[in-house]
Amino acid sequence: MYPLKFEPVLKQTLWGGDRIIPFKHLNINLPDVGESWEVSAVEGSESVVANGACKGMTLPEMVRTYKDELVGEANYARFGDKFPLLVKFIDARQDLSIQVHPDDSLAKKRHNGPGKNEMWYVVAADKGARLVTGFSHEITPREYKERVLNGTFAEVLQACEVKPGDVFYVPAGRVHSIGAGVFVAEIQQTSDVTYRIFDYNRKDKDGKARELHVAPAMDAINFEDVEDDFRTKYEPGQNEPVELLACPYFTTSLYDMTEDITCDYSELDSFVIFVCVEGACRLQDEAQHEIALRAGETVLFPATTQEVAIRPDGHVKLLETYV
Repeated sequence: MYPLKFEPVLKQTLWGGDRIIPFKHLNINLPDVGESWEVSAVEGSESVVANGACKGMTLPEMVRTYKDELVGEANYARFGDKFPLLVKFIDARQDLSIQVHPDDSLAKKRHNGPGKNEMWYVVAADKGARLVTGFSHEITPREYKERVLNGTFAEVLQACEVKPGDVFYVPAGRVHSIGAGVFVAEIQQTSDVTYRIFDYNRKDKDGKARELHVAPAMDAINFEDVEDDFRTKYEPGQNEPVELLACPYFTTSLYDMTEDITCDYSELDSFVIFVCVEGACRLQDEAQHEIALRAGETVLFPATTQEVAIRPDGHVKLLETYV
């Protein structure tokens, strides 16, 4: 086993922008790219290994072949051949739809799969750009239906301006939307189940209104989800891991580095994913497998990895996530 890079799965969308291609240093001309799926086992959008002896294998094939060596003993016992995380970059040129995701229980009942808890790390944001998360005050299911019908649902949602480095946890049941001008790294459960509540009356490329899921969404929404500011608070630091979020589905830390550091994973029973959001570095495991990483790139270290040395090329920012 060795550190794995994957071919990005690029998604053109109605609301997609022009940041992902240059951010990832890709030599292609593709307009309206809204998402780059960096690590994915979602059916139809599986990541393909881009380096080494396993080049050409899909992520699900890797899990079926290497099992706990890749994902960890506890993770393999819990998830079997299903890789548990999906990592993306999202670039919103226009507002995304107002939406919600089901929790594990509802998703299992309706879709025979996991729910969708996720987090955002803001990589870039235009001046005044906003994210929508949760309610500004508590509403009832009846008021929800009335406001969706009369077009005033957005008035009861919590919107806040964002800047690079902001972090948001978006648990299943929280109504949310990524606003125009926001570019995020997203880490989430492996699920592509989204209930659209409102989509600004947009039409798809064929001139048809996109499907809404107003009724199914009502069973997923947490109507008591009210806070003044849903931002995740953390104290920035340099040259040491800063934990951003620890939840039952994943743990994510930020590494803001100008000096070398070695991470000890000998007690961790999980794969580790690094997402480079700024700068560049080299990473090396205890078996002397070395890999270069720069902004827009992602690497997965298998669960057999004991340690990883991070050597910045000047300055680098990495997100580290594992289950």
